[in-house]
Amino acid sequence: MAIYALLMFFTVVLVLLAGYPVALTLAGTALLFALGGVIGGGFEIAFIETMPSRLFGIMNNETLIAVPLFVFMGVTLERARIAEDLLTTLSECIGPRPGGLGFAVIIVGMLLAASTGIVGATVVTMGLLSLPTMLKRGYSPSLACGTICAAGTLGQIIPPSIILVLLGDVLSSAYQQAQLEQGNFAPDTISVGDLFVGAVIPGLLLVALYLGYLTLLAIFKPETMPPAAATDSHPDRLLKRVALVLLPPLVLILAVLGSIIAGVATPTEAASVGAMGALLLAGIKRQLNLNRLREIVRNTTRVTSMVFLILVGASMFSLVFRGYEGDDAIRDFLSALPGGRVSALLLVMLVMFLLGFVLDFIEITFVVVPIVGPVLLAMGIDPVWLGIMIAINLQTSFLTPPFGFALFYLRGVAPPELATSAIYKGVMPFIGIQLLALGMLAMWPELVSWLPDLLSNN
Repeated sequence: MAIYALLMFFTVVLVLLAGYPVALTLAGTALLFALGGVIGGGFEIAFIETMPSRLFGIMNNETLIAVPLFVFMGVTLERARIAEDLLTTLSECIGPRPGGLGFAVIIVGMLLAASTGIVGATVVTMGLLSLPTMLKRGYSPSLACGTICAAGTLGQIIPPSIILVLLGDVLSSAYQQAQLEQGNFAPDTISVGDLFVGAVIPGLLLVALYLGYLTLLAIFKPETMPPAAATDSHPDRLLKRVALVLLPPLVLILAVLGSIIAGVATPTEAASVGAMGALLLAGIKRQLNLNRLREIVRNTTRVTSMVFLILVGASMFSLVFRGYEGDDAIRDFLSALPGGRVSALLLVMLVMFLLGFVLDFIEITFVVVPIVGPVLLAMGIDPVWLGIMIAINLQTSFLTPPFGFALFYLRGVAPPELATSAIYKGVMPFIGIQLLALGMLAMWPELVSWLPDLLSNN
């Protein structure tokens, strides 16, 4: 039975590589294998009969309502040209120093990550805005590309990341399942808010490591990132511009994350505040009209529909996978590995990293995590720490040549004369930084757990 489950998994990967839509591939492959199993007498039709109740559960899941709201917030801020104003002002504020524009790109990428949580949009926006300017100022093409890709992928880990919303919901179910299987019929719970709080320090750590790398380059290789020409802006005028450009999105970010961290609002409630705040900010900046609002709603609907359609397909896939006893086979395999949970975790992380070349984070979250999550959590791994490790692992995968999604996004907006090899070369140091961050979190799990524990104790 388990052989058919694994065969179904590899069939899905092959069909996806052939270019077929993800949601239809997941559901279609699962139904074909289920039909074959029913005809052959090796599959119980009762598993398929539970699908309507699963769909009803998805429709009634309040946590998932945060997805369209955060998407709406991100798309609105993107259309309000927040990134353009931030990049120009911060670059001028840092002044004529080697690496000034690179520092501005990282900081703006961090703010956009905390504002939008959408990796593709951030990489494309930063590529269109900053890449031509960096190349014009004499930056090394590889360094410019690497900096933009690294800054763009911060949306994977810095709250309110969409992946953390989805991971929080999936890991919550996996954690309860793991505890029930261990005989705990009053299981503890985790929430999306727990993952948001746990991601704060790792996200800031990554930003600090990026900025530290650029600082070393500015000291030892200033020719790769020349300073900008000095401006004659008066300090008072510059300070006023910084206040006008930086404070509104910063206040919005603090309102959304602060309300979640303080326990005043759930992630869904905070997302609604963020959506309304983004509309107000776009209106204040006079970037909102009927046509643009229509475009924002359409893009939000498109992204949200994609997420939930994939979730429906993944639910069908996981049902059939479980019907073929695939989850039992995975559990037995990981439990039998020498080295216990360390070996199991390393293997799962490696598989997810490789799958990140061909699958988006949504598919990995909905397909892979429900399969391996209960097994790892039953071994005593902290669910919040596991979620952050998965998010950074996928972030690293999306940066890694030759199939990293961030590289494809940047290649799509980069000038034709810019060699793809320059993009690949530029991301290598940042991949090393990502692996260093993963190692630090593995060695000191308190980097993830300290802030959630502190807030829960208070």
